[in-house]
Amino acid sequence: MIDPSYIAPLVKLAIDEDIRQGDITSAACIDSNLIGEGKFLCKEDGVLAGIEVIDYIITGQLPDVSFQSSKKEGEKIFVGEYFATIEGKLQKILTFERTLLNFLQRMSGVATLTSRFVDAVNGTKARILDTRKTIPGWRYLDKLAVEIGGGENHRFGLFDMFLIKDNHIIAAKGITNAVKLCKDYREKNNLNYKIEVEVKNLAELNEALALQIDRIMLDNFKLDDMKKAVELNSGKCELEVSGGVNLDSVRAIAETGVDYISIGALTHSVKALDISLDL
Repeated sequence: MIDPSYIAPLVKLAIDEDIRQGDITSAACIDSNLIGEGKFLCKEDGVLAGIEVIDYIITGQLPDVSFQSSKKEGEKIFVGEYFATIEGKLQKILTFERTLLNFLQRMSGVATLTSRFVDAVNGTKARILDTRKTIPGWRYLDKLAVEIGGGENHRFGLFDMFLIKDNHIIAAKGITNAVKLCKDYREKNNLNYKIEVEVKNLAELNEALALQIDRIMLDNFKLDDMKKAVELNSGKCELEVSGGVNLDSVRAIAETGVDYISIGALTHSVKALDISLDL
């Protein structure tokens, strides 16, 4: 189930920026009482995401319009396939056409790309993670689409996990002190969030391994160093790979034995899936 508290502000923003006081073209061209049907057409193969959001928008904004989908969230859709229908007053349907498609196309694009990465590491223990590199305001939907595509969510924001990165390490004058400060802060504030540290080489890895933390991020490691990192870790904590991961390289990375592979491209540079609405 989607969380309306995240969806409602986005829907309001979409309506305010696109529709405002009304769709003047549809109002001019289409009788307000004309009833018709539209079909959602898939124009490239992909993974469907956003059906629940579309249903939420139609239920809240178009109460006299009906919507049905033959496909569920996470199911594959194919070129030339009509997978959902919308029926009611055509003037209203066309007014909301772009709003509906914007949500559906982006979420399906994120889910589709995520699914391709998940398929590429199938058979290994590695799990595909997203990042915080999302469109402002869209993080909930971007991360939801990643889950629909078979991936997993990294931390939602800065508030639900300690992630000590290079700038934190510089400011705290070292990995060891940065970890100590986070542990002290966690204890003082009675938090139970995990602590992760980003390392850039094997020397930093060895330092981090001695600190009893939950996860270590191997930032831009070469394959040979990833393999060495897995050996050195020997199950002490979770290992995550980040930096420069693509569909050509992800399988080899997964086969090194790491636990997670985080990929910013899932959300920061994804291509929307090509979907149209045909009357």
